Amino acid sequence: MAEIRMDSSSPSDTDRCSNLLIEIVETLEVHGLPSDSYQLHDVVDIEALERLLASSSGDVEVRFTVEGVEVVVTKDGVDIPLDEPVGSPN
Repeated sequence: MAEIRMDSSSPSDTDRCSNLLIEIVETLEVHGLPSDSYQLHDVVDIEALERLLASSSGDVEVRFTVEGVEVVVTKDGVDIPLDEPVGSPN
């Protein structure tokens, strides 16, 4: 059986996007928003976000909201600005 290997020195675009996607989902879950309560692809284009972060030579901060929870993505990672548990909207 032939094995196809990608160059391990640089992750593929798919790997980087998968890692960013996982980081966003895990960050939302830690803040109380279960992954089955939203469709992230309806909110943000992960591939475009990854390209933006990778192509920028300066500081980039992208903010978007998922089910009422603000998400901040930078080259350094994913964060939720307010560390409050997710609850029902008022």
